[in-house]
Amino acid sequence: MEHGGGRRLKFAYADPPYFGCGKKLYGAHHPEAAVWDSKDAHINLVKRLTDEFPDGWALSCNPRDLRFILPACPEDARVASWVKTWHQIRPTSVQHAWEPVVFRGGRSLPKRNPMVRDWMTGNATKQRGLPGAKSSQFNRWVLDLLGYEDGDEVVDLFPGTGGMAAEVAQLVFA
Repeated sequence: MEHGGGRRLKFAYADPPYFGCGKKLYGAHHPEAAVWDSKDAHINLVKRLTDEFPDGWALSCNPRDLRFILPACPEDARVASWVKTWHQIRPTSVQHAWEPVVFRGGRSLPKRNPMVRDWMTGNATKQRGLPGAKSSQFNRWVLDLLGYEDGDEVVDLFPGTGGMAAEVAQLVFA
């Protein structure tokens, strides 16, 4: 989807509890966290993003969940990769140190300088109030993927620690 021409756009960002982690990681924070332990909840979220945010949206998810999330996405959705420079070491032979961000639409900025890559490296956050809280650097990258410009609206469907709103506010007042 190519947009622009000075028109203000409305984007959404969603970082729900990842499939299977709702009750376990977020049950103490939200009474309905267990809803996200259902694949249907994630598929319905993709439908909502597509229906309510035609200008563009981004969705964070677990790599293993791509197998059921991508078939629910429109054909023009893309997958970007956040590669973590720090990650929890698990007792497995392969360490999982990346997370996908499925995104769609956004403002086309072909002459953007610097350009935006569909991958980024950065630190995962630790002790930010909720498991999975994203860094300022990550939030800015997501906004860049969508071609956010001052005056656009960003709806954070899972505001958690308020990191995305803080990044948008920082850009507005910069």
